[in-house]
Amino acid sequence: MKKQGLEFLLSTKVTGGNVTASGVTVNIESVKGDKLAPISADYVLVSTGRRPFTNNLGLNNVGIQTDKFGRIPIDGHLKTSVKNIYAIGDVVAGPMLAHKSEEEGIAAIENILGVGGHVNYDAIPGVVYTHPEVASVGKTEEELIAAKVDYKKGKFPFSANSRARTNNDTDGVIKILTDKKTDRILGIHMIGSAAGEMIAEGVLGMEYGACAEDIARTCHAHPTLSEAFKEACMDAYDKPIHF
Repeated sequence: MKKQGLEFLLSTKVTGGNVTASGVTVNIESVKGDKLAPISADYVLVSTGRRPFTNNLGLNNVGIQTDKFGRIPIDGHLKTSVKNIYAIGDVVAGPMLAHKSEEEGIAAIENILGVGGHVNYDAIPGVVYTHPEVASVGKTEEELIAAKVDYKKGKFPFSANSRARTNNDTDGVIKILTDKKTDRILGIHMIGSAAGEMIAEGVLGMEYGACAEDIARTCHAHPTLSEAFKEACMDAYDKPIHF
């Protein structure tokens, strides 16, 4: 990212801003309350997330109440508090992602039909479609530390991957988090070209309870970017070959 001239200010919040004849000034401070130097820019893009669109749906007419965020409460079967009414997608809790909504839609139909629909919310991938792409699924290191879970970490850089070197696109790395005792994959985080495509292998592995060794012992075609995922898993349970 630094090569592209991007700078990230982490643990920082915006407290205000002013539009001037020459551009925009944004006032910021640290999360601890320490004031930082204002940022001057030509333009400011505000991207603070989404909110559920539940107004004017007539929910009160059928007796459905929303929470303080405007979301519809549901149970583990996607049922609302009113019999025969289900809710999915951006109007319920969870990440506001199209593929998450799709899985919930399928599960809701299966539950209506009585065939036991289910969504594994620990295996919902998230992708940032930048260049390089950023993709992740499962737990972060911070979440595992907070939950007092003993874990191992495996990493592999794309700079050591033959396909990435051939493509002259070597920025990025893959990180695998596993349970220290069982080797089961708990989280996957990657940044690099085609990370949004590569994360699918990790989601599949987590959905079926794979261990890092399971992926590491699976033959991956050469030369492909997916070999980096294999070697990150090798690093998690033993050690990679090419780094």
